[in-house]
Amino acid sequence: MVWLRRTTHYLFIVVVAVNSTLLTINAGDYIFYTDWAWTSFVVFSIAQSTMLVVGAIYYMLFTGVPGTATYYATIMTIYTWVAKGAWFALGYPMDFITVPVWIPLAMLLDLTYWATRRNKHAAIIIGGTLVGLSLPIFNMINLLLVRDPLEMAFKYPRPTLPPYMTPIEPQVGKFYNSPVALGSGAGDVLSVPIAALGAKLNTWTYRWMA
Repeated sequence: MVWLRRTTHYLFIVVVAVNSTLLTINAGDYIFYTDWAWTSFVVFSIAQSTMLVVGAIYYMLFTGVPGTATYYATIMTIYTWVAKGAWFALGYPMDFITVPVWIPLAMLLDLTYWATRRNKHAAIIIGGTLVGLSLPIFNMINLLLVRDPLEMAFKYPRPTLPPYMTPIEPQVGKFYNSPVALGSGAGDVLSVPIAALGAKLNTWTYRWMA
């Protein structure tokens, strides 16, 4: 049953990586939200950090080799860049989708696993915390390199954008004033249990395929 176990592992890896790409394109591409640097930025940060950590730690513990989390994040990044190319072919600018900074976060997860001598629990707690804390910081810097997102939203509306998501002037400070801090705090808290879930899925897969 070894072949079935390995097939299940690789299938899960591909499914999570593809879902991460779809999440980027359809649920949180930063630019096409009414208050892009506030509410949606926090939701997007939490979604991306948890989606990364569950697949990356699953893959890393599956192989037991530090570096596989970075490889997994590279797969996610390539998928999203392919999607950017597809949108570009339709006549939209390359800034239409902003690719999250996954690779440095996965490197932190790999470094934690390597530095703690392949300690699974340290990878879950320390690595999950580092991913949740770092993603909003990296991605806010990433967004500063994109030309005016609100202007982009008006000029290139998403074809699937529902009427209630039509871009309007952001209400700065109406909800909260620090999207990076809130995203880091919430991502920090949620990434650890999600990392534990990814590690547990590894164990469950072996039991199912035994």
